[in-house]
Amino acid sequence: MKRSYMKIYTKTGDKGTSATFTGQRRVKDDDVFHALGTTDELSCAVGMAAEFGSEAGHDFVDKLDTIQCMLQDVGSSVATPASSAREMHKRKTDFDSSYVNRLEMWIDEMTMELPPLKNFILPSGGKTATSLHLARTVCRRAERTVVPLVRDGETEEEVLKFLNRLSDFLFTVARYAAMKEGREEKVYKSASKKSLPEDA
Repeated sequence: MKRSYMKIYTKTGDKGTSATFTGQRRVKDDDVFHALGTTDELSCAVGMAAEFGSEAGHDFVDKLDTIQCMLQDVGSSVATPASSAREMHKRKTDFDSSYVNRLEMWIDEMTMELPPLKNFILPSGGKTATSLHLARTVCRRAERTVVPLVRDGETEEEVLKFLNRLSDFLFTVARYAAMKEGREEKVYKSASKKSLPEDA
């Protein structure tokens, strides 16, 4: 008996276009797909950080899993440009404003346990912390890709606010991970004031 399965490839994008959730086809270098691709990359970065965090036994891994689900909702909103969306599309992809409040609550909880930040720190503090810093930089890039969509009225402003707050959370949880693992965070020092190797 022949086994049926769903093929992963559709061939519909072979000519350099992709479809939005509304069914509209746009070229793959459209602002919508730049934002979608970067959001997907961000979810991967958060997922990698969650794996490192799980290996280290951190209790915030469930928050990172939740954030990946939130990022799926970001993608749904971005994939539904307002200029071609009907009411049924908007109802299915309306972004939940409570996500920002949840991030702020998590940031406040962790900040209460952290020592005051007195210096600029470099991405450091162990694998979990450094991977979270990397996710933060991808988040900042995702935020930049969403700006033109919000400016053009294609995406909800709440999505931009969420990404901005998420970068704050990722910075905070990176420091939290370093603290919990007893790892030292590298402090920024001007390279011009650091001694060079003798063979330089």
